[in-house]
Amino acid sequence: MTTPLPTVRTIAELRAQVADWRRQGLRIAMVPTMGALHEGHLTLVRRGRELADRVLASVFVNPTQFGPNEDFGRYPRDEAGDAAKLAAAGCDLLYAPGMDQIYPQGFTTSIDVGPVTRRWEGEFRPGHFNGVATVVTKLLMQAQPDIACFGEKDYQQLQTIKRLVADLDIAVRIEGVPTVREADGLAMSSRNAYLTAEQRSRAAGLNRVLRTIAGRLAEDPGTVVAACEWGRGELLAGGFDAVDYLAVVDAANLEPLERVDRPGRILAVARIGGVRLLDNAAVGAPSA
Repeated sequence: MTTPLPTVRTIAELRAQVADWRRQGLRIAMVPTMGALHEGHLTLVRRGRELADRVLASVFVNPTQFGPNEDFGRYPRDEAGDAAKLAAAGCDLLYAPGMDQIYPQGFTTSIDVGPVTRRWEGEFRPGHFNGVATVVTKLLMQAQPDIACFGEKDYQQLQTIKRLVADLDIAVRIEGVPTVREADGLAMSSRNAYLTAEQRSRAAGLNRVLRTIAGRLAEDPGTVVAACEWGRGELLAGGFDAVDYLAVVDAANLEPLERVDRPGRILAVARIGGVRLLDNAAVGAPSA
């Protein structure tokens, strides 16, 4: 039987535990999450365990990264289930702060990371990355870990956080962890639970299209425009209702590429029903 996971809910409690680990000379990894945990999150915990002596995870559904017509109210919440999964994965501490610990009365600060946030998700979800950057900064400053692990599935988010940490001199190493996928290639996501059985069967087409584009560009790096046009058509023909974007970008600054002559990423979001499915694939030489 797994021992219940120690849980703290205030900054003071969190810092007291971190300070105790520091006195013991221990290295600390953090996994920030919004809960509704799946194997992708648990892989981050296990990666943190490989890199550090102690792993703490946070669960906080952050309202400032949701738009007015998005799913903040119905976003799945299951702290007890999340805590059990974290404990089984080797997590040492759960930080589950209340709203008053993250956005106390009178809080007004918002962090804008700049150009890396402007396109792609930034265009379709105005204000989203300001919310992400602000809450991640708060969590990192509250916990002050040595390492923080984030998944590559949200690739623009990962690059935003790397830029944020570099620009603000936050003393933490950001560790990107490869996307964890279902057997058919669908990237694991808490929002996959919103898909009907029929939608779920079509959803794996997103990753198949991205892998095909990556293969085409490996053979002919100058066919970016044609490959992306083919991909959009293939997704719509395969049962997706809309393609918000499908683009090949520089792996670091996320600016569009017309030719794959450096490390790149294919970024895509496609919709089935009311569900936005987000995925990416590497192209060109491996990126840092």
